[in-house]
Amino acid sequence: MWRRTYLLLLLIRVYFALSPSYLHPDENFQGPELFAGRIFSYPSKLPWEFTTTQPIRSVFPLWPIYDVPMSLLKWFYTEIGSGNPPPQLVYYALRAGMFLLSFVLEDWAVYELVPSPRHRRATVVLVASSYVTWTYQTHTFSNALETLLVAWGLVLIRRIVENKERSSFFSYAVFAFIAVVGVFNRITFPAFLLFPGLQLLPYFQRKPSAFAAILTFALLFSLIAIHIDTTFYRENNSLLQTLHAPIITPLNNILYNTNTSNLATHGLHPHHQHFTANLLQLLGPAYIAMLLSLCTFPLNLRWIRNVRALSALSATLLLSIFPHQEPRFLLPAVPLLLSCVRMHRSRLFLAVWILFNAAMGFLMGVYHQGGVVPTQLAMRGIINTNTAAQGITTRESSVFWWKTYSPPQWLLGADDTTSINTIDLMGVPGLEMLSTLENTVPPCPLSSHIYLVAPTSATFLDSYVAESASETSSQDLRLYRLWSYRNHINLDDLDFVDDGVLETVKRVVGRRGLGVWSVRRSCK
Repeated sequence: MWRRTYLLLLLIRVYFALSPSYLHPDENFQGPELFAGRIFSYPSKLPWEFTTTQPIRSVFPLWPIYDVPMSLLKWFYTEIGSGNPPPQLVYYALRAGMFLLSFVLEDWAVYELVPSPRHRRATVVLVASSYVTWTYQTHTFSNALETLLVAWGLVLIRRIVENKERSSFFSYAVFAFIAVVGVFNRITFPAFLLFPGLQLLPYFQRKPSAFAAILTFALLFSLIAIHIDTTFYRENNSLLQTLHAPIITPLNNILYNTNTSNLATHGLHPHHQHFTANLLQLLGPAYIAMLLSLCTFPLNLRWIRNVRALSALSATLLLSIFPHQEPRFLLPAVPLLLSCVRMHRSRLFLAVWILFNAAMGFLMGVYHQGGVVPTQLAMRGIINTNTAAQGITTRESSVFWWKTYSPPQWLLGADDTTSINTIDLMGVPGLEMLSTLENTVPPCPLSSHIYLVAPTSATFLDSYVAESASETSSQDLRLYRLWSYRNHINLDDLDFVDDGVLETVKRVVGRRGLGVWSVRRSCK
């Protein structure tokens, strides 16, 4: 029975891995956008983390996840004489790679971390049934990679501690490599291994050579990571120059994130946000079941002795010190905490668990900003069709994006015949957006090479849409819809205060979608 259930959940994970939802700009701009521009010469816009004088993001852990598969696709298409691969192939290849990492490494680690053979299968199925596994873990997040590194860090700690007969330098090397990659990937990584790592202290007292070996390997891998980062950010860099003036991205990251004024630009949250909201959003009924189990004395003692629970809860507590708190920061805690839940035999829990993950899976895995990627992939075709219909001869077009996440520019691909200028107006007020369009749209005649991408739920645009605007309207601009994608919901467009709950839901969900309009003047 459990094999059929696991296979079904595996197919569900494949479906969500290939669904183009967009959970956070970092899944594109802190990975694929960076390497696609360098490898394929696709248009790309690097985020500030990579362009500041003190860069805070390391490319060392990103190289095998993005550079290697992209370079292999580049090599294959070069060999067959087809130039660069289409961006949609690259996009889905990266998603497929993240699915494989989740399927192989995460499930394997969870299976090893549960000591009881009786609970292993049920735990793997429970983790595989979480919408977090379906969505976040199959997207190109550094947090998804951190989840795998934390899980395997705990596995290696357990193997080293339990291996009392002989020492294994291979285990020491792998553990040191995981630790270095984890730190250079995200500075939150040590928080998950800090207290579980205390198990190694008695082992190091018995075998000081083990500590020396791990430290030596860690220093070696750290030097390699620093040299790769320094070479990436500084051209014509040599090893001697790295030793003289290294760029240590984790250190820069710590210095940046310990400054509250810096965090304020990304949003400040109450210190209890992780415990009161974020874990509940990620775990749903499983979090409630855990809180109930912690209220009983015997289970409380069991949780204290549970290394997986200790890792997740202690890390959540440490991360709560920082005022900027997003749910994805706790992704490594999700499989660890789910492996501690023993309420899966309850029919009530099972029913609520299925409903919660089905709802959140479709919301986050299909509809959440789900039109941004398909729209960007289709943009060149939309523009070429429209310019041909209007007889426009210009090779340059400007596309304004409003009320969406920042569009990944690398998805436009490379094309020498058409130049597309992407302008991100993300959260600017409607009148300011219109003012920008007014200053950009060329005068009459009707032909225009200006486009607007915006949610169809934005009622502010209704009076400007050509199909609904009256002939006597005084509006100077007209919007002509060229294309739309239905599976798109903008959760940042919720306005319960002004519109009320029911009207907001009817607008955001009932009028869901992302549209592409040609912007022209009315030319009366």
